Amino acid sequence: MSFLGNVLWWIFGGLLVGFGYIVGGLALCLTIIGFPFGLQSIKLGFATMSPFGKEVVEDGSAYDTLPLIFNIIWLVLFGWEIAIAHLVSALALAITIIGIPFAKQHIKLIPMSLFPFGRDLK
Repeated sequence: MSFLGNVLWWIFGGLLVGFGYIVGGLALCLTIIGFPFGLQSIKLGFATMSPFGKEVVEDGSAYDTLPLIFNIIWLVLFGWEIAIAHLVSALALAITIIGIPFAKQHIKLIPMSLFPFGRDLK
């Protein structure tokens, strides 16, 4: 069932959004300062491409000092905008019965888009 959900997700925009995150991440990786943020954007792009059948998992370093500082910087610069985009998409999809599973996937991606350092989709 998750394979079918991911295929429908790709067809209706998940593939383009994922490639957008990856291209943005590659652009961020061109600078030394942007490199860790670029890696997180690429990770978010791959997570966005196939969210069905996966869960957001925190690793042991999620609340260490450096990931916490990076998460705060991410939240201020990128995270809140990405989270609002996922929330608006989820609200629009939740209007129809067919869109509810896709809305749940957008809601699942919000914590990862707000604080990507120390989190992964597995």
